[in-house]
Amino acid sequence: MKEYDFTLKFNLHNSQADPDSHVEKLYQGGCDDALIGIGKQGYISLNFIREASSAYEAVSSAIIDVKRVIPYATLIEATPDFVGLTDAAKILGCTRQNIRKLIITNEPKAPFPVYEGTPSIWHLAEILIWLREVKKYAINDALIEVAKINMNINLANSWQKVEPNLQENIKALVG
Repeated sequence: MKEYDFTLKFNLHNSQADPDSHVEKLYQGGCDDALIGIGKQGYISLNFIREASSAYEAVSSAIIDVKRVIPYATLIEATPDFVGLTDAAKILGCTRQNIRKLIITNEPKAPFPVYEGTPSIWHLAEILIWLREVKKYAINDALIEVAKINMNINLANSWQKVEPNLQENIKALVG
């Protein structure tokens, strides 16, 4: 069993509910391995360190546990996934300048940002895989695994927002 460190952010829709009541129920409902944040009314964030045989098992079981306790909770984001250079550097334990230099000097082969702007945003999994495979960085397997699962969950969550009658056409355009 490996330990997976990840955060799940949920919209509670019923922002009038007392968030403190959720904390105890979540703890009793299987989320005793999470640090629960209730700072913004109507939202809840859970930082898990969960043991499981795979990242998928860890993240999916955590989502199921939360939804069992709070059925109306809607997943907003699973992290780590979307990162800027500063976030990636912090996760990797190096400087922002180091990550920037790696990406800029290897631009044709470096991962493409999901959003190019100020700041640009990447999927962490793509940066980690690139750093491991191309640059031969030693990257923790559990970190890559959880970043890949979270990327897939966030992509699937976004895909649900595409109008059903356009999904096939859009798949053909981007495929």
